[in-house]
Amino acid sequence: MKLAVVGGGSTYTPELIDGFARLRDTLPVEELALIDPDAHRLDLVGGLARRIFAKQGHPGRIVTTSDLEAGVAGADAVLLQLRVGGQAARNQDETWPLECGCVGQETTGAGGLAKAMRTVPVVLDIAERVRRAAPDAWIIDFTNPVGIVTRALLQAGHRSVGLCNVAIGFQRRFAEKLGVAPEQVHLDHVGLNHLTWERGVRIGGPDGEDVLPKLLAEHGDAIAADLHLPRPVLDRLGVVPSYYLRYYYAHDEVVRELRTTPSRASQVAAMEKELLEMYGDPTLDEKPALLAKRGGAFYSEAAVDLASSLLRAAHVPASGDVQVVNTYNNGTLPFLPDDAVIEVPATVNGDGAEPLPVPPVEPLYAGLIANVTAYEDLALDAALRGGRDRVFTALLAHPLIGQYDLAEQLTDRLIAHNREHFAWA
Repeated sequence: MKLAVVGGGSTYTPELIDGFARLRDTLPVEELALIDPDAHRLDLVGGLARRIFAKQGHPGRIVTTSDLEAGVAGADAVLLQLRVGGQAARNQDETWPLECGCVGQETTGAGGLAKAMRTVPVVLDIAERVRRAAPDAWIIDFTNPVGIVTRALLQAGHRSVGLCNVAIGFQRRFAEKLGVAPEQVHLDHVGLNHLTWERGVRIGGPDGEDVLPKLLAEHGDAIAADLHLPRPVLDRLGVVPSYYLRYYYAHDEVVRELRTTPSRASQVAAMEKELLEMYGDPTLDEKPALLAKRGGAFYSEAAVDLASSLLRAAHVPASGDVQVVNTYNNGTLPFLPDDAVIEVPATVNGDGAEPLPVPPVEPLYAGLIANVTAYEDLALDAALRGGRDRVFTALLAHPLIGQYDLAEQLTDRLIAHNREHFAWA
């Protein structure tokens, strides 16, 4: 089995490598290609990756290359984890919206639109090249904004599933609090990427006992603290929202905080510099503890599970595994178009991902899901076709903006900060 990672020079990659090494019985990788245009980062990350495999006795071969076609040739699955413009572009996404009194964040609001517009054309170009070099490969997208990027891939006819670590993060933390094995915890997870709610926490299977009320009663303070939301909010909702919901439920509070603290991008950039120095140490043969602060917790386990399920049909027949992924709605949420990309538990096998039935979604959540889906539709149109009017329309549709004067100001700033990435600007 061959896997390829586009963006293999990312400081995230050792987390992925560690998962491949530990879970080699689940996903028997024979060759892993790390692909990145940054030769220096790729050399550092590739060296550490080989040492991790060697220490854990993994027999697989790791190759590094800047040649995309050579790297993906013959791959069974290709993982996308790239950041167009790097942390410098992210820093802009997180700062100029604040000038207009709006949240500055890399996946939602105006900053999220900027990232989508930079990213979608690049990802589609990569996907077309993958299709020519490895026509049967699955594309697993971890590149944000995952929902919009995955929708672009699916609409272009690529064999693709989107992946986020939010659900597996909740699963692992809930399992620890409940004192059970993670695989015993099944989430009633519903929404869009970075716009989800846990409406149930079931033990033993999708039809098992719902222990969410117990979890909130006994651990509500800790969960609320993790989400930076008041405990009474969780008690009133009776669900656990993704931490990204704080941008909606406490928008003005978040803006005040962001205006007085260093951007997350600047913090990550400093962390990445330190990590890369560590990766260059020839004695380091495991992922450093600092990597946990970089983000992407449990990404490796989620990626291994998803790749294993998608590729298993070619190796070990299976009816399918249930995992939380991003894929076409196809009637799962009846208030959304079939080609909307949703994030819900799905059966995953060699044919792709098929969402499980979802109980009716309460209006409080369905209304916001529908609103953000409409924005994502307009955002994808802007990313594919460009133009100031399309940027403005997408911003006006976003529930965190929604005023024409704000949309006008943000449109000007978005274009000004991203001209080098937009052929039409």
